[in-house]
Amino acid sequence: MEGLARIEDLGKPRVVIVGGGFGGLELAKALRHAPVQVVLIDKQNYHTFQPLLYQVATASLEVDTVVSPFRKILDEQDNFYFRLAEVQRIDAARQVVETSIGLVRYDYLVLATGATTNYFGDAQMERNAIAMKSVEDAIELRNTVLSNFEKALQLGDEDQLNSLLDFVIVGGGPTGVEIAGALSELRKHVFPKDYRELDFRQMDIHLIQSGDLLLKGMSAEASRKSLEYLERFGVQVHLNKRVKSYDGYTVTLSTGETLVTRTLIWAAGVAGAPVAGLPPACLRKGGRYAVDACNRVQDHPNIFAIGDIAAMESAEYPDGHPMLAQPALQQGRLLAHNLERLLAGQPLQPFRYDDKGSLATIGRNHAVADIKLLGKDLKTQGFFAWFIWMFVHLMSLISFRNRLFVFLNWTWSYFTFDKGRRYIIGRTREPVPVEATTEKAIV
Repeated sequence: MEGLARIEDLGKPRVVIVGGGFGGLELAKALRHAPVQVVLIDKQNYHTFQPLLYQVATASLEVDTVVSPFRKILDEQDNFYFRLAEVQRIDAARQVVETSIGLVRYDYLVLATGATTNYFGDAQMERNAIAMKSVEDAIELRNTVLSNFEKALQLGDEDQLNSLLDFVIVGGGPTGVEIAGALSELRKHVFPKDYRELDFRQMDIHLIQSGDLLLKGMSAEASRKSLEYLERFGVQVHLNKRVKSYDGYTVTLSTGETLVTRTLIWAAGVAGAPVAGLPPACLRKGGRYAVDACNRVQDHPNIFAIGDIAAMESAEYPDGHPMLAQPALQQGRLLAHNLERLLAGQPLQPFRYDDKGSLATIGRNHAVADIKLLGKDLKTQGFFAWFIWMFVHLMSLISFRNRLFVFLNWTWSYFTFDKGRRYIIGRTREPVPVEATTEKAIV
C-alpha cells in the first residue's frame, strides 16, 4: 500500500514493535512510562502462551486460558497503540514498514517476530505433518486425534485401524516429550472411557529423536529420567533415528524401518521468521538477525531484534541465545531501558543472559527440572520437579484470569483424571483420506 496507516501521531519518538510474543509484549509493557509512542503490530490480536499449547492440543485446556488480547493487557497504557496487520517489508531508507493496512512510520523499529516451524526444506513433510506453533495448530491436532477415533469405530480393516490409532512425534525436545507424555495419559485414563469399543492396547505412541539424548540442552540426569518416564508410560522412543519421509500414511526412518500413522506431529525444529527488506548480510544461520550486544541489527543503528529472531553471538552462545521465553523477556526489558538511555544521549548497556534453567513435564507427577535457586544449580526429577513446573508456568501466564482458570482446570483434571475439552470444532488433518473401499465395521 502507498498510503500511511491511520495512527495518531503523538509528536514523540515512535517505537514500532513487530510481533507480540514474549519479547515484543514485554518491551511494550516496559515502555509504559517512557517518553515515546509505542505501536505494536501483529497479525493476531492476542498474545499466546506457547508453552501450554500442547495442553490445548491434548484437551486439557481451553484456548482462552492460554491467550490474552493485547488491548486488554495494555488497556491502561496511554502511549500504547495496536494495529492488527501483517508486516510485509521494511524500508530502512524511508524508515517505514510496509503492512497490509498501509505504511507505518518509525523512529525505532523492533523486530520481535519470533520463530516458525522448520521443516528443513521438506515440502512433503510440511504438507502432511501437524506442527505445534500456534493456536490453530493446537486445535487442529486436537480435532484430528478425536476425529481419528470416531473414524476408527467404523472400520474393520486392521491396518487402517492402526493407522488411525497410532501417533508419531518427531523431535525429542520439550514439546515432543510433553506431547508424548500427554497422549500416554489420555490413552490410559480418558480414551478407553470415551471409546469403549476400541482396544487402546493397539494405540502406539512413537517418539523419534535424531540424536542419542532427549531434551538436548538440559542435564544428563534430566535426559535419562525423561527417557525412563516415557518408556514407563508405554511410549516407544527411537533414538539416533531420523524421519526420511512421510506421505501422510507411511513414515520411513533413516534405518529403513517404516511406521504407519495418519497423524505425525512435527516438533523437530524452528527457524527465525525474518521480515523482507533488510540486506541478506543481516541474517545468520536459521533465519535470525545478527545483532550486537545491545540487540541492534547489523549496520542499522535504529533497528533492533529481540527474542527468537535475534542471533546475539558470543563465546558462550556461538549460535545465539536459546530460542526460549526467558531470553526474549530479558532482552525486551533491557531494550526498553536502553531506548530511554538512547533518547537521553547515554551509552547503551550490553545484554547479559541470566539463565534461570529449564523445565519439562512428562505427565502427572513426573517432570524434570534444571533450575538456579539461590545462586545454586538444582537438578531434580519426579513430583517435586512437576510441582515446580506447574508453579512456574502458572505464574508466567499473562493475566490473573488465565492463572485462575488454568489452576482450576489442572485441579479438576488431577482429581478426576478427566480432560474435558474433547470436542471437534474446525478443521482436521487428513493427508490421505480413509479409502471409501475400506472394510467397514458391522454396526
